[in-house]
Amino acid sequence: MSEPESSVWNLAAPPGFRGFDEQREVAIYSRRLPHWRQDGATYFVTFRLADSLPEARLRELDALQAALERRYPPPRSRATWDQIVRARAERIERWLDESHGSCLLADSQLAVQLTDALHHFDDERYVFGCYVVMPNHVHALVRPLEPRHFPLEKIVGGWKQYSALRIGAATGRRGNLWQPESHDRIIRDEEQLYRALQYIGRNPAKAGLPSDRCLRWVRQEWAALGWRFEEA
Repeated sequence: MSEPESSVWNLAAPPGFRGFDEQREVAIYSRRLPHWRQDGATYFVTFRLADSLPEARLRELDALQAALERRYPPPRSRATWDQIVRARAERIERWLDESHGSCLLADSQLAVQLTDALHHFDDERYVFGCYVVMPNHVHALVRPLEPRHFPLEKIVGGWKQYSALRIGAATGRRGNLWQPESHDRIIRDEEQLYRALQYIGRNPAKAGLPSDRCLRWVRQEWAALGWRFEEA
């Protein structure tokens, strides 16, 4: 996530928000990359369609990761892994905005199938701050409410499973709809939260799309406190 310059000014923190705490326990969930988990944390999450990056980009991504791992040999600290994850994420997000693949989510009816999945357990298993549905990927700010029972990876997996069933039924599409591993980062403080909010809101413009072509949403309680998308 490339963070645009902005400021929290004098905004009150959104209800329930707590930044990353270096003194509290951190768990690690690993697939290709480590994912840090902390109870009460809010996450910037990106997940994408399975065909959102062409093979040439995937090969370039593998080469980038191999180069980074050679540059930063083990043992790797959390700060070092954060550098690797961030470099990889920034490259992916730039390529996603090129709108490769089927871009099924550009169809507003299919995008609504996804947002129905996103909101299904909102305020029960997690709390959304905001999201944007781009043609081939999704960005969101989300805080799990019961991370011991419903950790972030299980929440995102549920969104993917439910939406894949609905979109598959609507389109007759078979096979994997979503890329298996999602990208997530713990939001460390209010300043980063605000920057992430604006990044999400500006993603359509950054990709050269009108904002009304993409579904964007901010939680009403957040907007009432001034945590809303700034329009360029």
